[in-house]
Amino acid sequence: MGIKPAFWKGKRVLITGHTGFKGSWLSLWLQSLGALPVGYALDPPTKPNLFETADVAHGMVSIKGDVRDLEAVRHAIDQHQPEIVIHMAAQSLVRQSYEQPVETIATNVLGTMNVLEALREQRATRVIINVTSDKCYDNKERLEGYSEEEPLGGHDPYSSSKACAEIVTAAYRKSFFSGSGGHCPAAVATVRAGNVIGGGDWAKDRLVPDIISSLSSSLSPFIRNPTAVRPWQHVLDPLHGYLILAERLWDDGAAFSGAWNFGPDHSDNKPVSWVADKLCLRWGEGAKWQQDGKTHPHEAHTLCLDTTKARNVLEWRPRVSLEHALDWIVEWYQTYRQGNGMNDLTLAQIHRFQKLVNS
Repeated sequence: MGIKPAFWKGKRVLITGHTGFKGSWLSLWLQSLGALPVGYALDPPTKPNLFETADVAHGMVSIKGDVRDLEAVRHAIDQHQPEIVIHMAAQSLVRQSYEQPVETIATNVLGTMNVLEALREQRATRVIINVTSDKCYDNKERLEGYSEEEPLGGHDPYSSSKACAEIVTAAYRKSFFSGSGGHCPAAVATVRAGNVIGGGDWAKDRLVPDIISSLSSSLSPFIRNPTAVRPWQHVLDPLHGYLILAERLWDDGAAFSGAWNFGPDHSDNKPVSWVADKLCLRWGEGAKWQQDGKTHPHEAHTLCLDTTKARNVLEWRPRVSLEHALDWIVEWYQTYRQGNGMNDLTLAQIHRFQKLVNS
């Protein structure tokens, strides 16, 4: 089942973290649907970045602000009266969370609380979606996927901060939002996605950006954990799930509130080495990767999601296979490498995705 373009036309949508990788893709998609997106975020986290290379700001209101500043968040929400809020602002890197644990927890936990607190008495808002992570689960390094009812946890500051954000969101949903007798009629859900990949990501210590950065400089990429298995998915697949969920929450919040997993088909849960091999092959120029022999902080070895709930209840399923996702990624970065503006290609890939959904 696909999204309904008519639903989004003219909808006021607040996206926190709109200058990030996923936020920029979502902002462009909403613009193409005729929504009225407002973004609230710090400056883009990298140079270069998708937000600037694809001229995302041109089609939306963009507010510079920190989710750790409650009064600034409240002012933005009061000023723009969003009907739908998709909270994406986060410190999203495991390795950075070891270096900056206080900032990670403050952004991911207190930032989430600030957004929910600012929305608590906001009657214009009908839907709130908090984007957390597949890493919010208490990972037992098993091959089976984790379902939404399983225990939360986290070995590292990032993972544990996302588990905490889930708990905070559940507490606010039960205490203050729709169905609880609170003032705000909004329906509240959390979404947990796997390792999203796509064009326009330049984050440090993330597999695809690290490989692309090295290949663009004619260097051999170094891979930290080649045997680690991840649920790889093109960024448009989980974003599609978020948009479908928002529509359902609007129509029947009581039935669709709570937690949702969005992950790839099981066949696309692949080792890091498999992804690195395929990217190097597609890039050409004799590209090869090599293993980084240094000692690194702990990262999960195996992590998979059970997406039965989203498939059965929302009739959502992933549309871009990992093989095709890697094709789209190489197309994106090689086009960027040629010095072209990336707004047109990014929108073209969004439209290509929508055709896949409708086919």
